Formats: sequence, structure tokens, C-alpha cells
Amino acid sequence: MRPLSTSLIAVATALLATGSPAFAQDAPVGDPAAEAQDVAPPADDAEEIVVTGTRTQGRSRLDSASPVDVLSGAALRNQGTTELGAALAAVAPSIDFPRPSAVDGTDAIRPATLRGLSPDQTLVLINGTRANASALLNVNGSVGRGSAAVDLNTIPTAALDRIEVLRDGASAQYGSDAIAGVINVRLKEARSGGGASLTYGFYNTDIDTARGSRHVSGEHAVTASAWQGIGFGNDGYLTLTGEYLKRQPTNRADYDPRVTPTRVTGRFGDPEVEQYTGYANAGIGIGEAWKLYGWAGYQERDSSSAAFPRLPAAAGAVSGLYPNGFLPLINTKSSNVNTALGLKGELAGWNIDLSAAYGRNKIDYRTLNSANYAYGNNSPTNFYDGALIYDQWVLGIDVARTFDVFQSLNVAFGVEQRREGFKITPGERASYDYPATGAVPGQAPGAQGFGGFSPLNSIERGRKNYSGYLDLEARLSDSFLIGVAGRAEHYTDFGDTANGKVSLRYDAAPWLAIRGTASAGFRAPSLQQQYFTSVASVVQNGSPILTGTFPSTSPVAVALGGKQLQPEKSTNLSLGTVIRSGGFDLTIDAYQIRLRNQLALSENIQASFSPQVAAILAPYSVSAGRFFINGLRSRVRGIDAVAHYRLDTTDAGRFDFTVAGNLNQTRVDRASIPTSTATVNPAPVLFARNRILSIEEGTPGEKVTGTIDWQAGDIGITARATYYGNVNQPGTAANGSADINSGKHTLTDLELRYQPAKGAQFALGVNNLFDVYPDASPAALNTTGVVGFPYFSPFGFGGRYIYARAGFSW
Repeated sequence: MRPLSTSLIAVATALLATGSPAFAQDAPVGDPAAEAQDVAPPADDAEEIVVTGTRTQGRSRLDSASPVDVLSGAALRNQGTTELGAALAAVAPSIDFPRPSAVDGTDAIRPATLRGLSPDQTLVLINGTRANASALLNVNGSVGRGSAAVDLNTIPTAALDRIEVLRDGASAQYGSDAIAGVINVRLKEARSGGGASLTYGFYNTDIDTARGSRHVSGEHAVTASAWQGIGFGNDGYLTLTGEYLKRQPTNRADYDPRVTPTRVTGRFGDPEVEQYTGYANAGIGIGEAWKLYGWAGYQERDSSSAAFPRLPAAAGAVSGLYPNGFLPLINTKSSNVNTALGLKGELAGWNIDLSAAYGRNKIDYRTLNSANYAYGNNSPTNFYDGALIYDQWVLGIDVARTFDVFQSLNVAFGVEQRREGFKITPGERASYDYPATGAVPGQAPGAQGFGGFSPLNSIERGRKNYSGYLDLEARLSDSFLIGVAGRAEHYTDFGDTANGKVSLRYDAAPWLAIRGTASAGFRAPSLQQQYFTSVASVVQNGSPILTGTFPSTSPVAVALGGKQLQPEKSTNLSLGTVIRSGGFDLTIDAYQIRLRNQLALSENIQASFSPQVAAILAPYSVSAGRFFINGLRSRVRGIDAVAHYRLDTTDAGRFDFTVAGNLNQTRVDRASIPTSTATVNPAPVLFARNRILSIEEGTPGEKVTGTIDWQAGDIGITARATYYGNVNQPGTAANGSADINSGKHTLTDLELRYQPAKGAQFALGVNNLFDVYPDASPAALNTTGVVGFPYFSPFGFGGRYIYARAGFSW
């Protein structure tokens, strides 16, 4: 467990020499030249208007009562990566985007974290409307285990105007999931202008694993994107964006000690990806006071990652198919739809916004280059494993008005209805079962690498949610602002919840303000957590025996102590200050988040643990089972600090210096034991040491980013250094001897670009200039040679990445 310290100040001072357009406002709508230029204009940072965390119009980020980062689309695009999750993590220290490998579907759909909390404890909005979560439930040992989060990488950076990150609990304002904060993605609204770009990058890196070294030059990625603003009518706009991504897989596996001569047999790194994405964002005025708006986004992603290699000795049952062994590939095909249609305007002095949104994610699973040992040499080599499907409808009305009470009083209220659905469809028989006849004796069924979903796992469930909120924000005087919000919700599965929030801000002087918030928050258990089922059947002594993940209300889970899942609850406190003078501003915000009823996936409770547990499971013919339970309490404490200075010179151009840091400490206070197994002596372990430590130490306790952005005419340079504190990938040994630590490291990125307002544009850059890796996995803990580096690493383990970007704006 890492204590908070003054290391933020020390690291920030060291990085101040390197210093972002990350907090600069993007080109304003309606300025075709600025839109085409796709770089941030030299505007006053203090005047950035935010819509996240407040329902008062015209509030700037430095005038808000809660900390809000405004990340320009230009800052997110002027990087080597075109993945939104990775681009966000590069410029926002409170956000982390680990790049896990060898964790099945999570290889392809990677979650981001805010303030070290679970990925599903951050609400993601698109243009202020709730985005749909991924159908994927992270059930393996990655950061965010047990979560079903929004896939940020379904949104192309080319479609972005800006992103607002509210670093504060906001369930009283926005509902479920907003425990850590809110990420609000704002799409471009352009009537004219456009552009196209092609980004090509490749790795040039020296890989030093525990058992040897090698050089890699290649593993390239290509991204082609284009956008066009179209005006119609007096004020109508239609902004179209398209993106294509083709990425080769990377491999950072160690040498395999089981083969002679030793060589790399595994594949450990980024998956192979081919992806198509399209977005349309539109709006038009109706009459003098109303506007019709909407957007639609669609993405197809085809990813292929690798399971652990099957050497010839292990693949003996299929030696006729694979005499030299084989490497199973896990193929996921994700289809994501996100759409909305709304009408907003003024009626009798009230601003009214009516909206309807629909989102859907489907993930088809296939296992390729594999075998079902129970079929022997008659096994298929490619399998369809089934699909996960999640969808949601959101209907809402928001009403707001400002009154001349005190200096001003903004009153906002609204109601919302949401319907969610979750479905698992089974795969082909060979992916999960024995053959009808001629099964190979002693071999378990299922595709090697990723077994398919069987009819036992097939499920379809849904629920509805109804909510209403009231949000008041009053300017009592020139120096005092107070906000009060409350929200009540009803879910058709677990019942009711209510949450409130109080926000205060005192401007002691034009250059100094004190701000603070206190709120209660919640996160409803997702349908994926409630109903995900992955149960395999194995014949033992002529009888089928089940093992796997069961819903918490299934007979097996109830026998082990499972109950209807309840919402996670939080209490959030924050206190901060805003300092500004001329082109300089500094915000420092301390926070504490207490979580109770925290959801987690239990360990596999095995019948072999004790005769008493065997007796509990025997009536269900189950050898082992795990399930979700509200079994944890934890506390998160931390400090966010952002220092920014803008310097405009006559001859040398414009400089933006930013140092931003996050100190974060998570501690699990309690892990509970279900009543059904509490009387068993010894009681089975529900949450092992490694599960607790993955929550406490799975994300860096310190992260500091220093950025310098220089712009002179059409030429620009961005230099960024990011320091990551140590992350622990805990092992199963009780004494910690199997833990793998990433170490403390600093990564440096550099980009040089030529970006005129119109015409040809070009950029050259390097991510991870000095080819920094996390500490290698020790050879003694990597007996297969596959996991060359800890996959908990907050910056991945790719090495130096060189890229070029060419484009044309009009």
C-alpha cells in the first residue's frame, strides 16, 4: 500500500522544464478556417465554457465549483496514437489506460480508469447523453476485473471537438456510474471545412526480457480518417467523419524455457486489429427558438489476440493436426451503434431539451487455429463461440431557467427513463462440448484458448430505470456560489436509490478561489454482472460436472451465499483551490471517496476445498463456482494538480506549459463472507490477497505529465514527459514472492508538425522516445515465457513507436 507524499511537488518541479495544449480550447464552431486548421487558437484558457458538472450556461472551467479538464480535439489528435483511450491517458494524469494482454476479450476492448477506480465507476457521455457500455464483462485478471465499461475507442478522435473530464462524484446530477467522475465527449458541429489524414507508425525497439534480448522493427499501424462539415439552411450543420484502422499484432513475449533451442513461442502484446468507424453529427434550427439535433455512430472492429501456446506434448490428442503444437487465436468481432435524436429550445422562458438515444454492442467470439481435444484428430480448427449483446434506450427531458434571485439562481430539473438488455447466445457444439460419438477418453471438451458459450450459458434479461433530478445553483454574491442537487431513481430489479450533492465556491480575490463538494453516489450493478454465465460441463465418472461463473441468484450461487446484487454506494468529498494571474493558472483539488457495497467477482470456490463445501455443491453436480457479491468496502484518497502557463511572444511564437499530476491511494477496508459459507471452518476465501492488491495497487499511485507546446505560424512542436509510479501485478503467493512490479518510469513523446489553416499538413513524431519498458517479469515467475512484462503496466509494454501523419485541410 503506497502512502501519499509530497512526491508530486518534486516530480512536477523536475518535469516543469519539459511542460499541453491538453487544456486548450478547440476551434470554435462556425469558424471554417480554424476548423480546417485543427489546432487550438490562442484563446484565454480561463474562458473555456463547460457544460459538464453544471447546468448553468456560460460557466468556465476555472469558475466552476468542481474540477473540470477541457481537452481539445487537437491535443488528442496531435499524438502517435489514434485510440481515444490512449490519447486521453497521455494528456490527463487522473486517467489511465493499461494495455493488457492474454486476458481474452479484454485484449481487444480495453477499459480506462479515472482516479484508480473501476472502469465502470466513471460515467461516459456523448454530447451530454449517456453512452452505451460494452457487452464485454472483464472476468480475467486484468485491471478492472469484474467491470463492464464503455469502450472509448469506438469514438474516432477525428470526430471530436473536445472532451470535458469532470473529476468529481456526480451521481446526484447524472445518475449511475458517476462515482469517480464524468467523461463528456463533444462532437464537432461544423458547417464547412474538412480534412483528411493518414497516420503510419511502426515500432523500433529493443526488447530486454528476463531470458534474453532482441530487436524489433515493424509491427506497423495505419489509420486513415476524413471529416467534412456541410451547411444547410440558415444554421444547419452536418459533420461527417470516417476512420479506418489496420494494426499488426505486437509481441513482447519472453523466450520459452520449455523448448530446445529456446525461442519465443507465445504472442504477448497488442492484438491484430482491422476497424471501420463512421460518425455523423447534425443539427438545424426550427423556427426562432428551437433546434433539432442528433448523431449516429457505427463501428466494426475485428481483433485477434493469442492464448498461451500449446506445445507438442500438451497437444498429443491432436498430434495429427498439429505435430509441432499450436498457438490458439481469440478472435472478437465487435459491432457498436450509438445514436441520438433530440429537440431543444425555449418555452415560456424555460430552456427545454427532449432527447432519445439508443446504443448497442455485440461481440462475436471465435477461436481460430485451435482444437477441441475431446474430438481428437477429427477436431475442427476454427470455432464459433457465441456472442454477447448489450443494448440500451435512454429517453429524457431536461428543463432549466435562470431567475433574478440573489445575483442569479439557475433552476434545472428533469426526468429520464432507461431500458437495458443483455443477452448471451451459444456457439457451435464443437466449441464447448464432446462429439456426439467417439470422444477421446480423458480429454475435457471445448476449444483450446477460449471455450464457447453453451446452451447452459444462454440468457436474455432486461430491466428498466426511472429517475428524476433537481439541480439548483445560486450566485449569492460576487464571491460566493452554492449548488445543491438531488436525484431519485427506481430500478425494476433492485429497487430505489436517492443521492444528493452540495457544491460551494468562494472567490477570496480575483486571483484566488476556494471550492469544495460533498456528495453521495451510486453505481447500479450492470446486467452483465448480474447475469453473465460461463459454465462448462465435464464428464467425470460418467456424470456431467459443472464449473464456472454463475449469476449471484442462481441456485448454485445462493447455496454458496450469493444474493440479489445491490448498488455500490459512495461518499465523495473534495476541497480545492484555483489560482490565476495573467496567463498562469493553477488548480489543486484533494479528494476522498468512500465506497461500500462494492461489487467484486469472487474466487472460484471448489468442492475440493473441504468436505463441507463439497456437501454444499454436491446436489448441483458442481465442482467449482464463482459469482459476484457486494463484498468490499474501500477508500480512495488523492490530490489532482494542474498548472498551466501560456506565453505569447512577438517573435518566438506561442508557448503553452502544463504540468499536471495525480497522487492516488486506494485501501480496501473490508472483505465480507457470505452467510452460507461463514459457518464453514475453515471458510473458503472469497477475495484472495491478489484480488485485493489489484484494487489497491493495480494503478499508479503517482502520475505526472509535463508538456511544452510551441506554435509559430504553421509550425508546431509538442514535447511531453510522463512519470508513472510503480504498479503491482500481484501473484497468488501469500508472502508476495509472486508479485510482479512495473517499477517507476518516465516516458517521453515528441512531435514536430507543419499545420497551415488550409492545404497540405505533415507531422513526424516518436512516442516513448527513449524506448522505456516496465520492469521485465522475472524468469522464475514466467515459466512458459509468454508474459514478458507485467500487463498491469499503466503505459503498456510496446517500446519506441515512430510515426508520420500526412493530411490535407480545406
